[in-house]
Amino acid sequence: MTGVGGQGIQLIAKTLAQAGMREGRQVMMFGLFMGTIRGGSSESTVVLADDEIVAPPIVPQIWSVLAMHPAGLPPLGRKMRPGGVLLFNSTLVKSPPAWDGVRLLGIPATAMAEAMGQVVGAAMIALGALAGATGIVRVESLHEALAEVLPPHRRKLVDTNAACLRAGAEYAAGHAETDAPHAWP
Repeated sequence: MTGVGGQGIQLIAKTLAQAGMREGRQVMMFGLFMGTIRGGSSESTVVLADDEIVAPPIVPQIWSVLAMHPAGLPPLGRKMRPGGVLLFNSTLVKSPPAWDGVRLLGIPATAMAEAMGQVVGAAMIALGALAGATGIVRVESLHEALAEVLPPHRRKLVDTNAACLRAGAEYAAGHAETDAPHAWP
């Protein structure tokens, strides 16, 4: 997952990781953010596996990318494997990269969040779309994970964030191709 600080990249990564654990997957997550909290680069890698993860994985290839901002995309292209999916915030990522064999799924996450009156909900919308399009986790598992990952002072926003997740999943259902790549065979 890639974007800039303040977009919620670390939060959606934690939400995906927690949802994966709820579904019995083995999970490892590591985040990286540069310099400043708001406006600097923010990236997080979430590894979901059926088998035990015994050591921090080296991730030479990735199956999916969720991009909220174009700045972090260039270095990910060499890791992206054919057959994967690039889900991108089409409000901000105007020219997504054309990576060989990678399915593109654009969602106007920022515009949708603004229309919902939830300007900070764009990343949750994108995460809901990723789950809806690929089946990486169930949208319900993401919703259940919210109460565990939101800090105490933000727990009153569980329902708002859940609405954003659902909006993204519904968008993906209406716009995804029928042969969308699924995360789990």
